Amino acid sequence: MKLDILAFGVHPDDVELSCGGTLMVEIANGKKIGVIDLTRGELGTRGTAETRKEEARLAAEIMGVHVRENLGMRDGFFKNDEEHQMQVIKKLRQYRPEIVICNALVDRHPDHGRSSKLVADACFLAGLRKIETSVEEIQQEAWRPKYVFHYIQDRYAEPDFVFDITSVFERKLESIKAYSTQFHNPDLNEPQTYISTPAYFETIISRHKMLGKRIGVEYGEGFITEKRIGIRSFDAFIQVTT
Repeated sequence: MKLDILAFGVHPDDVELSCGGTLMVEIANGKKIGVIDLTRGELGTRGTAETRKEEARLAAEIMGVHVRENLGMRDGFFKNDEEHQMQVIKKLRQYRPEIVICNALVDRHPDHGRSSKLVADACFLAGLRKIETSVEEIQQEAWRPKYVFHYIQDRYAEPDFVFDITSVFERKLESIKAYSTQFHNPDLNEPQTYISTPAYFETIISRHKMLGKRIGVEYGEGFITEKRIGIRSFDAFIQVTT
């Protein structure tokens, strides 16, 4: 299956928190969307790799994505090296996305920035035909996505553009709540963490309200691009007031 957009998260729930609304809007627009988690999130204080796998499956159902995979890299210890780049390159060549969305360039969790660089580097390398890859002994063709966008995570960063997610915001919250072991859940006997307090969930809502206000809508998700975006018509601009 060729995808229009492929979103990467280093941990299950990164995508839902940061760009899940954008993916749901684009699915409604008829786009083919996939999600790839690099690790199983096995070092997380709450829950287990097994519970997060089931939570990711449920969240994917809520979002309606066409593909979700997990590469099984070591949480906390993966590297931006040839071995890990080749894993990502194979997936890029398999799904041939026009757009890749990945983790924040710099963030509170060191895995976020490291995975962001890993995916961005792999996107470039995937376009080099002299890097040979094969799956089940079938040679893959080189493929380079047209754009790589980075979502905003815990640390605020000034977005290069904001995507209106007002129409799907409540469903985005449902997809986040699918990770019942990770966020506030008084029924669980789990240690409290930075993201499991009731206040943290309020910051998620506030962040999206603030980003939406920047473009004159109720809720938005922000993105950073290291590549200039070109247009052929002013009709490409979103018609919202600021």
